[in-house]
Amino acid sequence: MALFKERKPAGKPGEWFYCLKHKKAEEGPECPSKDRFGPYPTKAEAEHAMQIAQERNREWDTDPRWNDRG
Repeated sequence: MALFKERKPAGKPGEWFYCLKHKKAEEGPECPSKDRFGPYPTKAEAEHAMQIAQERNREWDTDPRWNDRG
């Protein structure tokens, strides 16, 4: 008897995700959410997920409202 149910990845066809495991854009819920970024409205945006995350991290790190590193 299994203790945990196998969960299907959440998401809808037509949504795009960047899979961190496979290092590629995938449509719909192919991989578990722990292994992906998204959803993105287009494949092109999903393909640039790592750049988008890098830009957002840079903005966060340099935002004076949130930067408490003196």
